[in-house]
Amino acid sequence: MGALKLEKIKLEGYKTFQNLDLTLNSINVLIGANGSGKSNFISLFTMFNRMIKEELQHYILQVGGADQILHYGSKVTDELKLELWFAKEDGLANGYICSLQPTATDSLLIVNEEIYFHNRKYPSPYQISLPTPSLESNLKTKRRESENPELQRGVAYYVYTALESCRVYHFHDTSSSARVKQLGNIYDNRFLLPDAANLAAYLYFLREVHPHHYEQIVKTIRLAAPFFGDFILRPHPFNQEKIRLEWRERGSDLSFGVEALSDGTLRFICLTTLFLQPSELLPPITILDEPELGLHPYAIVLLAEMICSAANHTQVILATQSVSLVNQFTPQDILVVDRVGRASSIKRLDESELEVWLEDYALGELWEKNVFGGRPQQ
Repeated sequence: MGALKLEKIKLEGYKTFQNLDLTLNSINVLIGANGSGKSNFISLFTMFNRMIKEELQHYILQVGGADQILHYGSKVTDELKLELWFAKEDGLANGYICSLQPTATDSLLIVNEEIYFHNRKYPSPYQISLPTPSLESNLKTKRRESENPELQRGVAYYVYTALESCRVYHFHDTSSSARVKQLGNIYDNRFLLPDAANLAAYLYFLREVHPHHYEQIVKTIRLAAPFFGDFILRPHPFNQEKIRLEWRERGSDLSFGVEALSDGTLRFICLTTLFLQPSELLPPITILDEPELGLHPYAIVLLAEMICSAANHTQVILATQSVSLVNQFTPQDILVVDRVGRASSIKRLDESELEVWLEDYALGELWEKNVFGGRPQQ
């Protein structure tokens, strides 16, 4: 496992979560009924990512206002509290805490923002309070306030880097207008974008710089799509700074565009590229919502294998509705999301409580039988 891990998250007043205090592992698979709160939990990381980029107000407008973020709106919740702790292998930890309050214009105002460094040999963490109240986070400003590169690598640097690493991937859009199907910049290859818009450029980069990993990606795609031969990755003939995803079938020299791939195959290609890229290029925290969408059952098995392998280098948080995907994991990987009335809750499965059941059933089957929750409740 890399140096960074999201160890704990606490919420008060966020969407369907009135209160949440959750410890996270290397693999965290959220299961639950529709509307239980899985996607709400995943969306939290999108909000954090936008906050540190100083785009909080724009994000609030996009989702429909503060009432869509606060637990049952501002009439019920007058303050949203968020807390994250990132642990390192050497026993050090960084924390981020903020509180937000609704405004008269259906927005949110940051009324408290704190960052922490904790050497756990000592009882109390070192705390830095950022300027508040503020419409946007001051973490980015704090990170940049010194021109001395050595001084920049203080608490703000590490907290900012930790929050920036919470990258939410979603490969659901495979429509004709999806960005993954469009002509892209050939130099856009710093990392795989959350919607795989730069897939062609990134695969081109991997083929040229990391050929072994590229070959593993191609071989794995063939396991799920035996007709697939290879990608045709080249600068666009009329603009050498652009590239578009092309491919050929096995045993054929004919080239096809990305629109000739099925939706499920294209999503599997995106997922395979994400999880089989070099470990040093993986984001420290990889977050996905229903990655199994449109995948064949065998492709789901391959996806689980890739997740388990990648979890040695990246922390994985994903939400799923797939019994087949859940079958591939162990109880300590599973987080059950339940919603009773207005409040969502999350609990991790206890393997000792399921030991007898697991002699005869897989985890997904136990989920279907409602042995440990995660089903609709009246």
